Amino acid sequence: MAVLRPFDKLPMLNSAVLLLVGSDEEIQQKLAEAILQEKRNFNISIHLATSLPLPSERDHLRPRIDMVVFMIDIKSKYSLKNVETSLAHVDASFFLGKVCFLVTGVGRVNACSIETNAICKLADTYCSPLLFCELELEGIRAATAQRLLRMLKICAGHIPGVSALSFVLLMRSSNDD
Repeated sequence: MAVLRPFDKLPMLNSAVLLLVGSDEEIQQKLAEAILQEKRNFNISIHLATSLPLPSERDHLRPRIDMVVFMIDIKSKYSLKNVETSLAHVDASFFLGKVCFLVTGVGRVNACSIETNAICKLADTYCSPLLFCELELEGIRAATAQRLLRMLKICAGHIPGVSALSFVLLMRSSNDD
């Protein structure tokens, strides 16, 4: 089982690759479709995984992954445990701006199984952005797709003068205020 590394392959021209990792395949699929519907000026490839590590026998066929989004369902403790287990299979250099935590199901506060403090602590531990959303609502799903697409564009290097690390540092300093 291989560790996922961000710079072990060459990037492809005018393209970006996003990996969505989470236990709810239906929500992953809806988010992927919303991202693909957004207007963009580069090719995008979205891969879905329920957990990491990815199978190593297809590693030679897998493109370079520009950004990993770990999806946590706030009403499922298994979802959080799955993400925590998967994090061990990600190289530390991915956490220099190429990882994001996306918490879903926040519209149903009474059905929460996970404390938000635990999720915030996880994001702080890995120095990665944390987004809260309700992907069941089409409008919020579209807004989340736009936000992830902008982040992916930065992670893939399509915005001159802005690196993934500098973007995360800007987000972090605004969160700390």
